[in-house]
Amino acid sequence: MVTKTVIMLSLFFGPLILLGTGSITDIRLLFLLYIISGFGMSGIGMGVMHDAIHGSYAKNITINTLLSYSFNLIGGNASVWRIQHNVLHHTYTNIDHADDDLNAPYFLRFSPNAKHYWMHQYQHIYIWFFYSLSTISWITTKDFVRLKRFRDMGFLNKKNEYKKTLIAMTAWKIFYYSYALILPMIMLPFSWYLILLAFLCMHFVTGLLVSIVFQIAHIMPDTTFPLPDEQGMMNNNWYGHQFATTTNFSPKSNILFWLIGGLNYQVEHHVLPDVCHVHYKKLTKIVADTAEEFGMPYHVKKSMLQAIIDHTKMLKQLGEKEIVGVA
Repeated sequence: MVTKTVIMLSLFFGPLILLGTGSITDIRLLFLLYIISGFGMSGIGMGVMHDAIHGSYAKNITINTLLSYSFNLIGGNASVWRIQHNVLHHTYTNIDHADDDLNAPYFLRFSPNAKHYWMHQYQHIYIWFFYSLSTISWITTKDFVRLKRFRDMGFLNKKNEYKKTLIAMTAWKIFYYSYALILPMIMLPFSWYLILLAFLCMHFVTGLLVSIVFQIAHIMPDTTFPLPDEQGMMNNNWYGHQFATTTNFSPKSNILFWLIGGLNYQVEHHVLPDVCHVHYKKLTKIVADTAEEFGMPYHVKKSMLQAIIDHTKMLKQLGEKEIVGVA
């Protein structure tokens, strides 16, 4: 984890530091450095901050807390992510109106229980563009929208907690924009719009990579989208729910495992979210055998490409029919 953290932080900050010196004069190098930084940003998000905010990076709480701020350094917000991901997504996986990952603009439909619109029949085509915009949305408006919604849901109920979190989040974002965008605009001999475009390319890379990895783990033909009964209760136990709503992919790829923080083992992550991702490979047989023993599904796609193809099929299915069935 330490080696990966150093590599990913260097991959992200190295190009930006070079851009901030003002020594780059080749437009091709400008875009290349921002794109490299985008891969580093993805690595921080999936392989460093994700474990840290789950409290699984290290046994030491202080280390987890400090490394959770790596998300703030790349423009996100650890406080918002902790509620959105740790609480809402991991507790209510694939439950419409509860799992925050299913909350999407009206032109996207991630659940058979969501309202259907005519444009959804094309979402499997245009979805990739909006996936690439996901981190741009996070660093600009979405974190603020979510923070207010989470306050209204009762998550930020301590005295002045919402105000303090809002001020801190705004300060972190100003800091991020200052070194990642404003400083290069000041120092580099390029038009501002070219630097902005290169900055956006960085986020296009990150947004597309991160969105695909998280979405192909849940929005799949084999996974279920359960709903609570009239009393608001779920029929399945929590572990059974995680097995039914989550999919692994490309389990034999050591390279992919390292690059995306073990998130190709999403089943292991969802049933053991407080375990560091470096252990997932060794746990997979135990988890799979346990699922079989108790008659629970254990979804696996042989490759990432197959997972993306099946995810695309699911998006198309969700777009063509108002209700595709609820398990």
